[in-house]
Amino acid sequence: MSSAQTILDAVVRHIDETGFTAHGMHVSTGSSGRDVAEHHWTPDLRREVHSAAKGICVLATGIAADDGLVDVDEPIREDGVTLRHLLTMTSGIDMPWSATELTDWPDLATEFLRRPSRGRVFQYANASTYTAMRVLETRVGDVGAFVSRRLFDPLGIEDVDWQRCPNGYVAAGEGIALRTEELARIGRLIEDRGVSGGRRIVSGRWCDAMHTDWFEREGTGPGYHRYAMAGWGGPGRIWRLHGAYGQMLLFDEGGTVVTITADDHFGADALAAFVADELDRQR
Repeated sequence: MSSAQTILDAVVRHIDETGFTAHGMHVSTGSSGRDVAEHHWTPDLRREVHSAAKGICVLATGIAADDGLVDVDEPIREDGVTLRHLLTMTSGIDMPWSATELTDWPDLATEFLRRPSRGRVFQYANASTYTAMRVLETRVGDVGAFVSRRLFDPLGIEDVDWQRCPNGYVAAGEGIALRTEELARIGRLIEDRGVSGGRRIVSGRWCDAMHTDWFEREGTGPGYHRYAMAGWGGPGRIWRLHGAYGQMLLFDEGGTVVTITADDHFGADALAAFVADELDRQR
């Protein structure tokens, strides 16, 4: 595998040539990610990571499950919808996204759970992750405080604010601002199957769950044909956590993690495809 710097240089060149609006990029590869390189087009400030936060919700759920506080396969409705279904977007409950969904209803989780399910079919919805964290809240207390204590603090990520709904609950599938390098720490934890600095933070099975047991989808574009717990399969041989406007953690089977923060919603898929091709070239 090529060095982190070689990978970084190739992608930075491509970004500069195409005009993709990137903020920062971080590459880690090698054993436990010891080979690291990064580049910034703008100051490395904390910025919203959008749906990459869904991966944080999966890690939080995994930590709670490891503690015996929650069972992701326990039904939360009479029709058998479970926490796992909420995290994999397979509850079959339809609730289209709205920029104001946290304030559109007196209680978003109650509104989501009162709606009928079409069975175990894929239906992407921020409200699904929000509702999952509302379920988790009943077992661990405030989810924001739980994540800070059990996930962020061990990774050295301090004083993170999580957007909240008017009822005081975390926004869940969005609403977290992180620096590029902080997002990269989360990516490395996932790649290293829940271990950071020799310390086990979460069981490896929850990191694996982000890119195994795929729910296959039909009639979608490259990189959107399968989904697991917060992770999208593809493009190519990589898988990724992908937030709006180009916030991405890109993982390949060789142990490389590419972290990108950006403000370029429509160019992100093409960039992910380039990274996938470049990692293949540099094997």
